Amino acid sequence: MSEDADSDDAGDATGAASDTELTHTTDDGDVQMVDVGEKPDTGRRAVARGEIHLTESTTTAVRDDGIGKGDVLATARIGAIQAVKHTWETIPMCHQIPITNVETDFSVEGDRIELEIAVETTGKTGCEMEAIQGVTTGLGVVWDMVKAAEKEVVEESGEMEASGYPGTEISGVEVVSKEKRELQ
Repeated sequence: MSEDADSDDAGDATGAASDTELTHTTDDGDVQMVDVGEKPDTGRRAVARGEIHLTESTTTAVRDDGIGKGDVLATARIGAIQAVKHTWETIPMCHQIPITNVETDFSVEGDRIELEIAVETTGKTGCEMEAIQGVTTGLGVVWDMVKAAEKEVVEESGEMEASGYPGTEISGVEVVSKEKRELQ
């Protein structure tokens, strides 16, 4: 489901939905987008975060701009913002909303890179799915940029063979906060 499934964004024009009402399904079981047309525009902000676990040598290389593909965090920032702007194209039933601001904050610590994204909009529905998409794509871009440094290589029967990414992991993706304010 998209951001429209939470209690203040789903149901009728007032946002009221019963506990048994399925907001994205018709009585016949067909999937539908929630109608938010009658809802008033409000200012909204959502913050999401997540992290990617890497080897310390990789995080050091990222910090020192030593990854062969280029500036990891700058590239990941662009990918994250693009994902925020295109969430409606990848999450079924997610409304296309006007993004008014995206803030990205990377933190490179020991064996991980943390990413926090704040998304703002003025509209009829929330922006937490956009924040989540930004985090997951931003961290995915980091993985793509550093995968050569993270790939474990083992020797089997005299030949070198790549065995994958045993310690690389994206985790902790969550919505940290969401706010809604009436417009004046």
